[in-house]
Amino acid sequence: MKILKFGGKSLSNGEGINKVVSIITDKVNQGEQITVVVSARGNATDELEEILAVATKNGDYKTLLDKFKQYQQDNYLAVNLSEEFSVLDKLFEGVSLIGDYSSKIKDQVLSIGEVLSAKLLTAILIEKGINAKFADSRIFLKTDSKFGDAQPLEQVSKKNVVQYFKDNSEFINIVTGFIGSNINNVTTTLGRNGSNYTASLLANYLNAQELQNYTHVDGIYTANPDLVADAKKIDHLTFNEANELANFGATILHAKTIIPLLEKNIPLRILNTFNHENEGTLITATSKAGGIKTLSVLEDLALVNLEGRGLLGKTGVDARIFKVMGDNNISVSIISQGSSERGIGLVVAASQATKAMIELEKEFENDFYSKDVNKISVTDDVSVISIIGQDLSTFHKPYTALIRNKIIPILFNNTVTGKNVSLVVKKNELNKALNVIHGEIFGVSKKINIAVFGHGLVGGTLIDQILESAKAIEKRKDIKLNIFAIANSKSVLLNKDGVTPNWVNEIQTNGFSYTIKDVIEYANEHHLANLIAVDNTASAAFVENYITLVENGFDLISSNKVANTLSYGFYKELRKVLAENQKNYLYETNVGAGLPLIDTIKLLHLSGENITKIKGVFSGTLSYLFNNFSAKDVPFSDILKEAIDNGYTEPDPREDLCGNDVGRKLLILARELDLQNEFEEVAIQNLIPEHLREGSAADFLTKLKEFDPIYSKIKEEQEPNHVLRYIGELSGDLQNDKGNLEVKLVSVPSDTALGGLKGSDSFFEIYTESYGDRPVVIQGAGAGSAVTARGVFGDILRLSDKG
Repeated sequence: MKILKFGGKSLSNGEGINKVVSIITDKVNQGEQITVVVSARGNATDELEEILAVATKNGDYKTLLDKFKQYQQDNYLAVNLSEEFSVLDKLFEGVSLIGDYSSKIKDQVLSIGEVLSAKLLTAILIEKGINAKFADSRIFLKTDSKFGDAQPLEQVSKKNVVQYFKDNSEFINIVTGFIGSNINNVTTTLGRNGSNYTASLLANYLNAQELQNYTHVDGIYTANPDLVADAKKIDHLTFNEANELANFGATILHAKTIIPLLEKNIPLRILNTFNHENEGTLITATSKAGGIKTLSVLEDLALVNLEGRGLLGKTGVDARIFKVMGDNNISVSIISQGSSERGIGLVVAASQATKAMIELEKEFENDFYSKDVNKISVTDDVSVISIIGQDLSTFHKPYTALIRNKIIPILFNNTVTGKNVSLVVKKNELNKALNVIHGEIFGVSKKINIAVFGHGLVGGTLIDQILESAKAIEKRKDIKLNIFAIANSKSVLLNKDGVTPNWVNEIQTNGFSYTIKDVIEYANEHHLANLIAVDNTASAAFVENYITLVENGFDLISSNKVANTLSYGFYKELRKVLAENQKNYLYETNVGAGLPLIDTIKLLHLSGENITKIKGVFSGTLSYLFNNFSAKDVPFSDILKEAIDNGYTEPDPREDLCGNDVGRKLLILARELDLQNEFEEVAIQNLIPEHLREGSAADFLTKLKEFDPIYSKIKEEQEPNHVLRYIGELSGDLQNDKGNLEVKLVSVPSDTALGGLKGSDSFFEIYTESYGDRPVVIQGAGAGSAVTARGVFGDILRLSDKG
């Protein structure tokens, strides 16, 4: 025999009850021997409790009761439910007159929900030609008299059940779940989720082949799908794992359900009424698959803390605490103890926290006077996440992921077996914490949530590159890149599920003015984890947001050079905040666009290599200018105009020609070597004649020919077979606090590596003590929006791979 149990949502009007009838009919037609256990239909139990509350206050309970009856009867007018409705009328009338009710009366009221459900389903099945019979479990399931949470009297109940089903073996028995009766035949209930318990007891007493629990979900998941979108269905669990799940709040299971099944090794299968082709989750005594199974959650909790240095080493303290809890019927779900400074944390239901604190204060009143106890306090609004199957040897992975996302567990503990770990977190961090842990331990694609600030040439190219490559990257690296924010200085576009390729139009139509706080709050509101802020602006003002972003859980990636070239004080402060918050700041494109320059210098420096000099062509624009001017017999102004027309320069070319950009890049490299130079200490040769440095860009562009005599003279005065290059050079004793930083126009032999530079390539020579006169040379495209964007993209992927 198989026991089939159907929940309230499965039995709700319309699709639900029709599906239940279909499932039962199919099994009967296939010759299966079944018994059916039912819960109250829809939200009947909650509705009956609500009517009780209204009747107690002498309110208009009759309107609610009529609505309840109408739903329960629905279109099944031929089914006679008048007896049960009459009982409810009398009970509620009495409650209304007295203005109160006992737990005994409440059990009588609530029991009607299951009776109505079983009677209605029986009638529908009989109408369909099924030999069904209504089975009132109060006849055979005998309990103690603890109304509201009665315990079965096992021997008499088992004897009754075996006899009843023997006498009614020719029927498909439709049994009322949740209810029983005491030895005086007074109705009792088995507590919330008690219908599962009824089904489990019947399975045990009747030696059932399997208990099939039909719900509104496909089975048990690695996490609550309502909280974790990437949750996966679990095909197989053991009873021990299921029991841990039940203890730690998995509402689909009742803790008491497992024991009767485990005693007889009866499999339990969780199935979906609305998708009964799915095989669901099978729970058995053993499982071949080990490892972490699922995340379970307990909510509406509080943490009671008892602290006291004077309690260290004192015997009997724990006994006193738990006597208080026991005497006041306060259940403790998690306990955590410290030893160096005596402290005990107790996780209790939020509704019992204040009572727990007051009663503990009474118990330890004398200890306060003797200063043995310092404080008893309550931390409200906490939740517990339990990782079922988590071994402590690998617990560092989800724990580190939490810390990286600025979620600090209040406490954690593990079971004696060492295979389950529970974390207490703030309630407002629950959703984000669940998603972070789930993504870390269940192998789903790690979701990286990106906010892109600045969507000009580099930023816009980067966004398009990410959108084009996202699917391939997810497939190849299990990393899901999600751009949730795109912003410029005026407006922002936000979409927690990621922007579309039509983002340019969307930001124009849906963008709105913002502050950095709006982006941070949006990320928090939607529980976005693994946050990266990408700065593709050239704005000093935006850099002021860096520390705020880091403090709110963002890693930083930047093509903006400003942050690394402000005062050395800010440079150090930013890195201090990054270290305190365990965040990263990548800026490979600050120098050399997509070339691996900064990383190379960092690695050499961290490995203890003594870098003695860095020299190179830092500007793609100025590389183009002097490479062509040196190779061609044309005026300097012609090459400059060509560069302007091709978009190689800034809109005002003086920003390139003044040398400040090269100076900033050189300073960035100096600071990578822990040098404390300021930008003002960089000696920069300005390429612009002094009388052209002021005035408008438009006026400047009319005077380009004034460069010609100056640079013709410089070119002519070179030694034979020499060419001009505009370089940055870091030299001096680089083991001191400061180095010599120079940006200058030099003449070099054309047959050297530097002299042979072509196009707009960047070129860098890194001299070290170990390598002597043979420098590490890095050369390639050092400018252009596509190259820079690709370099930023590389930083994103590098950061995504961390941890």
